[in-house]
Amino acid sequence: MLYRQVDIAAVACLLPEIRVTSAELERRLAPLYQRLRLSEGRLELMTGIRERRFWASGTMPGAVAAEAGRRALQKASIEASALGALIFCGVSRDCAEPATATGVSEALNLPPQAVCFDVSNACLGVATGMMLLADMIELGQIDWGLAVTGENSAPLVNNTIEMLNTDMTVTRQSLKSQFASLTIGSCAAAVLLCRRNFCPHAHHRLLASATASDCRGSRLCQGQADGAMTDGSKPLMVTDSTQLMQQGIQVASVMWRELCRQAQWTPDNVSLVCGHQVGKVHRDLLFEELQLPTDKDFPAFPFLGNCGSASLPATVALAEEQGALRPGDNLAMLGIGSGINSAGFAVQW
Repeated sequence: MLYRQVDIAAVACLLPEIRVTSAELERRLAPLYQRLRLSEGRLELMTGIRERRFWASGTMPGAVAAEAGRRALQKASIEASALGALIFCGVSRDCAEPATATGVSEALNLPPQAVCFDVSNACLGVATGMMLLADMIELGQIDWGLAVTGENSAPLVNNTIEMLNTDMTVTRQSLKSQFASLTIGSCAAAVLLCRRNFCPHAHHRLLASATASDCRGSRLCQGQADGAMTDGSKPLMVTDSTQLMQQGIQVASVMWRELCRQAQWTPDNVSLVCGHQVGKVHRDLLFEELQLPTDKDFPAFPFLGNCGSASLPATVALAEEQGALRPGDNLAMLGIGSGINSAGFAVQW
């Protein structure tokens, strides 16, 4: 999809204060490691993830998503009254009903005419929300739209550790299906989109988007149906990490070719890549397949882990904050989500 009327006005993120190292998680897994005679250090060694972050107990996904949204609006010097649409895009939700977006809308004091709803697409939630908002702007339905998310990883990580330590049937082989759950981190993020040249400060042009899917891989990563990821939930996730990575990269390759065609880019045109962060092996193999040098990557996984739908927008926000993303850069925003789906954006920053 080509965009002629859409700008990214601001991208913002909110990081939890609680840092949890991979070494700390492995110390908590001591009963499992001793029983299976596993050596410590494998989690960071295999993923490149040094630490991830958790929210304080009782934190709700909608509350941190609202704060991220507030930061994006402030960054663009725009009032919430300008918004025509708000989409909450997280895997984590406050409750099954109503939409978490309604609480975010209340917190931000959106105007009554603004549409608000949730969209669910695993780790590609925000990317999907961005596409919906961009289409609404391109069609003339709205002038401003906000996609927000707040991912809460602690319930999944904590419940996975409890299960692994107490289930005596877990073997070295079956442990592999739970490994991805130990890489998950918490984060909140927001992307503010607007009609071209409406933002008084930023003019980050959204040039094109592309998607690809292969839903034969829908069972490679599945979370159990346990409602929202809040403190009272007990979620677990089963992931065939190797197959999901290999098949996901092939889906991303199809998406990347289409994105380059739409934007009339080659890998040489790309200044910076901000991707959905999974881990070092995944990043290296993906960049090799897409013929992108890894020195064009802005890696956030070493200190954030895999933050689900917040990973892609948070990486963009941090890249800008740290000076890696500069005005005039050609930014490739790339993501792969379980399903398997892949999405990408070409942006002239």
